[in-house]
Amino acid sequence: MQPATLCYPIRGDEILLIRKKRGLGEGKLVGPGGKVEDGETPREAAVREVREEVRVSVENPTKVGEFEFVFGEQSEMFVHVFRAEEFSGTPRETEEADPGWFDVDEMPYDEMWEDDRLWMPSLLSGETFSGWFRFDEDGDEMVEEELETGVEF
Repeated sequence: MQPATLCYPIRGDEILLIRKKRGLGEGKLVGPGGKVEDGETPREAAVREVREEVRVSVENPTKVGEFEFVFGEQSEMFVHVFRAEEFSGTPRETEEADPGWFDVDEMPYDEMWEDDRLWMPSLLSGETFSGWFRFDEDGDEMVEEELETGVEF
């Protein structure tokens, strides 16, 4: 199972999301992130991925969640989720991502993965969570989910 990261820069009442331009979730709004490379911690991967995808440098990201993505019967990835309130730089579009700031009270859930509406409120409040989400083989529909809040990392 592939370890991966998501890292959400947050400033006041806004969250940085990207419109994914390629790969799993292409076209959806997600947080910057990607695969953890060999020899890298999830936190290091989160910092690197945000820098690569939107040219923003995050500092001291806080791990707030983790979940497993399953497609059909295939466990696809294990995702470490971070939030970052300390960062520098202006988000810029890259080959992978088109970034934008979104009001947390008007989250565009209809343009995001179906599971995001379940755990995103925890991320926004700083509450920790752990989950497991099964989608159909095409990844179009969530068919089973489990979410626990208040977990320790």
